[in-house]
Amino acid sequence: MTDMYSWQQEIWSKLAKRSELLGHALLFKGKQGIGKYDFARFFAQSLLCATPKADQKACGACLSCGWFEHNTHPNFFMILPEALQIDSVEQGYKEKSEEKTTGSAMIKKNPSQHISIEQIRKLNDFVYLTGHQHGYKIVLIYPAETMNIAAANALLKKLEEPPENVLFILVTHQAQRLLPTIRSRCQQIAMPIPDVAASIVWLKQHAIRDPQASLAAASYAPLSALWLNSGEITQHYEQFIRLLSDPERLNPVSGAQMMQQVNLPVVVNWLQQWCYDLVSYRTTGKIRYFLNQMVCIASLSEQIDLHACLAYVRTLNTSQKLVHHPLNPRLFLEEMLINYVAMIGKK
Repeated sequence: MTDMYSWQQEIWSKLAKRSELLGHALLFKGKQGIGKYDFARFFAQSLLCATPKADQKACGACLSCGWFEHNTHPNFFMILPEALQIDSVEQGYKEKSEEKTTGSAMIKKNPSQHISIEQIRKLNDFVYLTGHQHGYKIVLIYPAETMNIAAANALLKKLEEPPENVLFILVTHQAQRLLPTIRSRCQQIAMPIPDVAASIVWLKQHAIRDPQASLAAASYAPLSALWLNSGEITQHYEQFIRLLSDPERLNPVSGAQMMQQVNLPVVVNWLQQWCYDLVSYRTTGKIRYFLNQMVCIASLSEQIDLHACLAYVRTLNTSQKLVHHPLNPRLFLEEMLINYVAMIGKK
């Protein structure tokens, strides 16, 4: 990333003016899919740059910038969950599995979606030893809310007694899931959400054919909209719509198997949006998310029992809180789809 997104210029100007007053920890918080991670990296590179420009942005040409862009900068340490793919960090997790051999058996292992205490402990040598260059040593943790409780407590100890010349940058989609004591030790910076017009212009620049519908489907987060238009994800999204559009033929078992290829929180969010549109059309004649499915939503909204649908939405809200710790993701999905079919048929 050679520059920040257009909607981040104002927040950059504010931070650049007070870069010497940053303290020891920053918390970038905001909606998923608006570019927080990219901004955090851009900000870190600018702080580490040997010859920054007049506006304090990284030059992109010095040795330090070269190291940073190749992820080899000795004064930069990044912590991510194992399951997180760098190329889609703002949109969600793309599930992957690793195979381990035990005797003659092949066991599929899903990489963790959480940041562990072992990952935080690996910071010790980095933060307490002398840096390679003068100036900051920077630690970037993303998404910060994925730290398990042991990892969060280990980080808290470092924030309570911050090492000299070390800047912690935490990036989070859900600040409320962080320990209050961690939040209180960070300067919290709310990241801006681009307006619809700016998002549509940006999506058109990336050759998205129906930017308005894509933006609505992605809860008006432009990077998430771009992600929805990537090959494999587009296929899964279309499969999801086909499943829910025909509840009479929906088989929860095969449907769960199909949707298991997508990160679980993403599927639950899609289902929440679908049900929101069902209720919204039933009560107001309008929809918010599935703009290209107006006819289907209108038809299904006539079939639902409104109270049953609202009860199902409350169940989904609870499920979204538990979605990061399912004992069995497939059974989790099956139950949600079974309840969806039952809800549609209650009228």
